[in-house]
Amino acid sequence: QVQLVESGGGLVQAGGSLRLSCAASGPPLSTYALAWFRQSPGQEREFVAGISWNGGRTIYADSVKGRITISRDNAKSMVYLQMNRLKLEDTAVYYCAADPNRIRVGDRRSEYDYWGRGTQVTVAS
Repeated sequence: QVQLVESGGGLVQAGGSLRLSCAASGPPLSTYALAWFRQSPGQEREFVAGISWNGGRTIYADSVKGRITISRDNAKSMVYLQMNRLKLEDTAVYYCAADPNRIRVGDRRSEYDYWGRGTQVTVAS
């Protein structure tokens, strides 16, 4: 099974940018659809962005459209989340997730079987 490790989180001022990375090990990354979710204290884990197995399709939560871009590099076994014009409400732990049903790109937690441990993003005013 795939193992996922996120990195790139940190403290950033509102309006700034961060690029999150997720390194995968195990089966070829092309086996999976991938996504980023996030969770703030006291909140449910919510979908941020998803990408199909070959990068041909991407979906985004309405709250991040136009500011956040998901991408992947199967040859490097990496998935990325480029976050621009960050807002205070983007503060959360960000998780990388993999869905072995690579045909779909879903926005529900139940569709993703494998998860990383998360990386903290804090946006300050």
